Amino acid sequence: MTKTINGIQVPQRADFVGSFLRPADLSDSNRDEYVAQLVEKQKKLGYTLITDGEFNRTYWHLDFFWGFGGVTHEAGGDIPFNGETARLDKVYLTGRLTAQPHPFIETYKRLKKHEDDKHIAKLTIPAPAQLFQQLNLPQNFLGTKTIYPDTTELIHDIAAVYQDFIRQFHAAGGRYLQLDDCTWGAIVGTAGAQRYERLGSDLDEVKELLLTVNNLALEGRPDDLVVATHICRGNYHSTWFNSGAYDSVADWAFARENVDVLYLEYDDERSGGFEPLAKVSDGKHVVLGLITTKRPELEDEDKVIARIHEATKYIPLERLSLSPQCGFASCAIGNKLTTEQQWEKLRLVKRISERVWG
Repeated sequence: MTKTINGIQVPQRADFVGSFLRPADLSDSNRDEYVAQLVEKQKKLGYTLITDGEFNRTYWHLDFFWGFGGVTHEAGGDIPFNGETARLDKVYLTGRLTAQPHPFIETYKRLKKHEDDKHIAKLTIPAPAQLFQQLNLPQNFLGTKTIYPDTTELIHDIAAVYQDFIRQFHAAGGRYLQLDDCTWGAIVGTAGAQRYERLGSDLDEVKELLLTVNNLALEGRPDDLVVATHICRGNYHSTWFNSGAYDSVADWAFARENVDVLYLEYDDERSGGFEPLAKVSDGKHVVLGLITTKRPELEDEDKVIARIHEATKYIPLERLSLSPQCGFASCAIGNKLTTEQQWEKLRLVKRISERVWG
């Protein structure tokens, strides 16, 4: 079910996740200019929700974490993806998590200046569960336990700093917040499941913890704030972290997570079928990620339309939208396509949405 912000329906039938390929010479001195050009392009293509392309961060998730007190980072946090190693920073605790003025708020204020009576600025941040997972990576597990012997206290403090961020975001005029979440995608297949099993964790218990921290972080959120979540299986330089259908997490993520919109990855066979959509609770809107950002080739329009209608076996057409499955650049290293091919993907999304919804 769509919502309205300042009289504008969100999400629209054609949407995108958030990140875009970075210009090769992107720097502090030209970043605002490049963001302005990017937003203008989004508007010209007919998109209502606008983003800064995540040009103001190195990684889709890690930069946000070190905006909290008690978090630090350093080089050397690489993670293996399918056929390639993702070059990431280590992010870990130096003390208990504390809220503080978050640098993403000033970034958002600059984006918000591009709003008008037809466009809403969307901010994408990693989900609370993503921080929980980060702090429980094998290399972080013992250090986190030293600071938080009780997992309940860790969840409480993660939720508290996110609640504070949401208050800052809302005070800055933010009304559409997207929580990007690879934790559900990490445990649908073998890689993430094995990680938690090595830590002695029962997977169903882990699912409850992920759900709890996400929902607790959203407690007390303003009534006029639309919250979406994007659930995928990893996206780095056109590679992926995990494979597996949503079936094993749908009872948690689809049925019980207290968000308004689900952006879901359905661009290839790794994602499984639409059957888990039957678990989506009433009132949630589903954005089908049927267009891939991992390859430049354009999808067949008729086949995509057929898949949308297949999904209506489980979700009414009026509660569906279309988007790419993920962003075009989860970090400074983007996916393997050109900038023009990126825009062709978004033109394709618009064409298909107009054929389906008018």
